[in-house]
Amino acid sequence: MAGAHVRIDNRLVHGQVTVAWTRRLGVRRLLVCNDDVAADDLQRMLLPQAARGLPTEVLSVADTLLAPAAGDVMIIAKHPEDVFRLVEGGLRPEVVNVGNAAPRPGDGYTMVTRSIAVTADEAAGYRKLAAAGVPLVTQLMPQDKPADFVALLDRKGL
Repeated sequence: MAGAHVRIDNRLVHGQVTVAWTRRLGVRRLLVCNDDVAADDLQRMLLPQAARGLPTEVLSVADTLLAPAAGDVMIIAKHPEDVFRLVEGGLRPEVVNVGNAAPRPGDGYTMVTRSIAVTADEAAGYRKLAAAGVPLVTQLMPQDKPADFVALLDRKGL
């Protein structure tokens, strides 16, 4: 599977994705990828509604690998580990955009950017992706300049 746009964003489906990114990239379908979210009936019902009419599927990692994905598809993974599992399963993204990562209460985290909080475990997950040859950038909005995400982790000592 190649060609799909890939974003890591623990907020999943929200205005930045459904308005700005889908328009800029010509996305016509969203695939939300996370095993826990796919197993949650409420999220499977609500996330497609949040997509503002854009066809949206909420899938496990395994089911995401089976779904047809071309250049008009955006895969939104909740965590870096989800994307690593996709890569292990054969996904070959040109680049992965690390979007929003809101801090979770109780977790020790470092703010890497104003919208990305990273724990030590998550930093290890991002580095594992990079070591697998997956380029990681962060670009909050399409008009922003992409920044090398691993370099930002380095600057924060993660």
